[in-house]
Amino acid sequence: MKHYNYDEWLQYVKDEINEKDKQELEDHLYTCDQCLTHYLLAIEANETSLPILSDMSEFTDLVMAEVSKQKIVVPDTTGNFNTMLMVPSVPDTKTEIKKKPFYQQALFHYLLAAAATILLTFTGAFQSLATYANALESPKQQVQEKKPSVTEGVINKTFAWMDSLEKKGAVKK
Repeated sequence: MKHYNYDEWLQYVKDEINEKDKQELEDHLYTCDQCLTHYLLAIEANETSLPILSDMSEFTDLVMAEVSKQKIVVPDTTGNFNTMLMVPSVPDTKTEIKKKPFYQQALFHYLLAAAATILLTFTGAFQSLATYANALESPKQQVQEKKPSVTEGVINKTFAWMDSLEKKGAVKK
């Protein structure tokens, strides 16, 4: 990247360079902080020769009006060029601000979800789902009941042995 020195920026501020070089310097300002610093120093040094604004607020209004009128050319995804406003227009009054339709607001969606939940609850849809889930689980339980686990077998044999010891102890007394 080529950097411009202070003297070149001073010539730019004094408008002593041709249009081609002026455009190159302006484009370079967008990407280089070092040259922006030189440019600002050149403006400060040449501040006395710059025109004085008589009414700053009027100047600001004129600049903002021009900025809102400017259009930029932007290529879309197909390669065609479309123009679009650089600064979106701001509505002047509150009446121009459009409200969202009721069906696009969050409160409508919450109320709709609550109504659907209440409807499904009272019609028994959730109860039928619970019954269906129990029906799916019951064959698994029947298979487990037919074939007890090893732990259950050990526990059952232990209790049977303890019961037989108690009966022998009761018979001896």
